Amino acid sequence: MAITLYHHPFTRAANVVWMLEETGIPYELRYVDTAKGEHKKPEIVALNPMGKLPILTDGDVVVTESAAIGLYLADRYSLGKLAPATDDPARAAYLRWSFFAPSVIEPGMMAKANGWQFRASNAGWGTHESMLAAMESAIAGKSYVLGDRFSMADCVFGGTIRYMLRFKLLEPTPAFSAYAERLAARPAAQRADARNAAIMKERGLG
Repeated sequence: MAITLYHHPFTRAANVVWMLEETGIPYELRYVDTAKGEHKKPEIVALNPMGKLPILTDGDVVVTESAAIGLYLADRYSLGKLAPATDDPARAAYLRWSFFAPSVIEPGMMAKANGWQFRASNAGWGTHESMLAAMESAIAGKSYVLGDRFSMADCVFGGTIRYMLRFKLLEPTPAFSAYAERLAARPAAQRADARNAAIMKERGLG
């Protein structure tokens, strides 16, 4: 197989499995035992100097960062379907909310959880309240980020919401809960969840 995902089900690589399932392309999972520090081995660091997962290789191409992996896969293997074409006006919202997840939601939630002190005007995520309002605005009155049209942005943005709801890092408002339920009902998401669960069982992970 040309595509390999360096994977552990307790990392963001778990969500990349969903991204791959949505594309429908064949892929291989390569288990990296993070508990044993395998993600810091020279062969992994050579692919990602951060020594972190996920890492995706597509032939000689190496992509890291889960959002970047999702956008890469959609552009290369599902342009016009999972990724709006470059001349499609919907691509603006697609990119906006795809980047919002790692650059605003993740640090914003960490700031809230750890009680960081900062000036909202100096932080890319602003206030916690404005961040939550922006998140809800992305899906207000819509099935998906692009309306009735599912896209890879939902794997990135929605995958972040699913994770945070699961671990009680986000208040389960009606909008967030309903959105997460729609995403969880997708066959590709169910296949990915099952595959991650099977690996957890196989590896004896709690």
